[in-house]
Amino acid sequence: MRPGQIIVLATPFFFLLIGIEFFVGRMRARRGSGQDTYRLPDTLNSIGLGMLSQISAALTGLLRIGIYTAVWSAFALFPDTDFWTRWYGWLLALVFYDFCYYWLHRFGHESAVLWAAHVVHHQSQHYNLSTALRQTSSGALFGWIFYLPMAIAGVPPLVFGVVALVDLLYQFWVHTEQVGKLGWFDRWFCSPSNHRVHHAVNDRYVDRNYGGVLIVWDRLFGSFQEEGERCVYGTRSPLRSWDPLWANAEVYASLARDSWRTRHWSDKLRLWFKPPGWRPADLAANDPKPPFDIAGVQRYEPQASRGVQVFAALQFIALLGGATAFLWFSDTLAFTTSLVWLAALTAGLWATGAVLQGRLPVIGVLFVDAAALAAASGALGIAGLHVVAKPLALAILIVFAGLRARSDAMPGRFALLLLAGLAASLAGDVLLMWPTLFIPGLVAFLLAHLAYIALFAEGVGLFPRRRALAATLAVGVSMYAFLWWGGLPAGLRIPVGLYVVVIACMAAQALGRAAVLGDAGARQVALGACLFMLSDALLATNRFVQPLPVASLWVLASYYAAQWLIAAKVRAR
Repeated sequence: MRPGQIIVLATPFFFLLIGIEFFVGRMRARRGSGQDTYRLPDTLNSIGLGMLSQISAALTGLLRIGIYTAVWSAFALFPDTDFWTRWYGWLLALVFYDFCYYWLHRFGHESAVLWAAHVVHHQSQHYNLSTALRQTSSGALFGWIFYLPMAIAGVPPLVFGVVALVDLLYQFWVHTEQVGKLGWFDRWFCSPSNHRVHHAVNDRYVDRNYGGVLIVWDRLFGSFQEEGERCVYGTRSPLRSWDPLWANAEVYASLARDSWRTRHWSDKLRLWFKPPGWRPADLAANDPKPPFDIAGVQRYEPQASRGVQVFAALQFIALLGGATAFLWFSDTLAFTTSLVWLAALTAGLWATGAVLQGRLPVIGVLFVDAAALAAASGALGIAGLHVVAKPLALAILIVFAGLRARSDAMPGRFALLLLAGLAASLAGDVLLMWPTLFIPGLVAFLLAHLAYIALFAEGVGLFPRRRALAATLAVGVSMYAFLWWGGLPAGLRIPVGLYVVVIACMAAQALGRAAVLGDAGARQVALGACLFMLSDALLATNRFVQPLPVASLWVLASYYAAQWLIAAKVRAR
């Protein structure tokens, strides 16, 4: 049985225990003998990050197993498979793995670049079984290094994979506040009490209790701390977001920002390997950070209505079904297929977090879902799904724009131009699904761009920044020359040339408008117009010059992002 299938089969067991823990905590909270440790947004975020971790793991198999297998094949000192597959060999391999895990885990707290991956697991300010599922998607970048001693010792890849799974599954149950201290068990094994300490930000608890199965490693190497005062969970630099992409990227982004800002080249490198929180002297002096105050810790709990939470839960269930199907077949899928479904499911998880934060309305989530399905089905050639999802995405966006025009009390002409641009785009989407209707589809999008030019000219005039026009036309001419050189058919040279001029003018108008208005919304609309140019450039390259891998994914992802930015951010002056 493949690893992905084992995770799928274990999932109902995980959810059963989560359900039991939830009801036990709710009952204890009502009786005053304990507390309810669950909040729906936090739980969905944690499980969603676990889903994202497992899906992305399908793309990092070479790092996790491939390198291990290569090192084992070339350098194994004791590759006696018969020894390692007897009960004592399995037990020794499990202890060996747990020892290596201890050091990976410890360095994950003592080196900033490793913390950037591991921090995902610590971001929740609640502590429950769903926190156990909250895992990083970037751990495979460096984590494999710590297990190479097992390969050199001779532990076969199959044995390594099984004991790694056992070690991981064991750690699920220790993420709970509903189990107290366990006496002698706490002295030898990682237990709920010991692991609560590990997740706490209290001064006496920080960077303690790294053991996965055994806690004896912490006792041997001086990193053990017994649970005493009540734990406060999370990180000392709170995430304060339900965005799964930002959860994985926040520390990397912070390190990159500090690396760029510090003056000394040695510091630019050192800060990636120093302990988390270390900053070069110049940054510490010019941009000091206040010391951590545990009394000031507040949980991140943005308000969301009951209806939004119900919708988010239903959305999440649908995504969970998709992720389950993916994991069941993941080990047999091509890399590009896995990449496409990773992108689609990530978009859905991002939208779920965004609606719970109030950054995206419910109808916006539906648009993201339809857009993700359209891009994925187009890239994978799932015609039946594509023919429904592609026009559905723009239809939803038209409804959104209509509702927004009414709620924002847009002037009639302004709203009409926006809806006209979207309607013409919808017509173009439908027509371009049939190769024989390329020219009518091109005309439809040309009309859409003309509507957008008129829309962006409202209140600022036509082409208020001539430099922007010159720049976009230069880009358009370069792209047209590239297409001509690449084999653009003679019969399409005039209509494609006209289209290139019009979309370049549309982008120039949006850029000029942003320069005049100078607000964030106008800049986002300009970004959308530039993404429109990018989408069309990718589409033309794929059609006339060179087929691109999973072209529909890149073409439609940039196209739908462009349409959303225009429809959601454009406002009458």
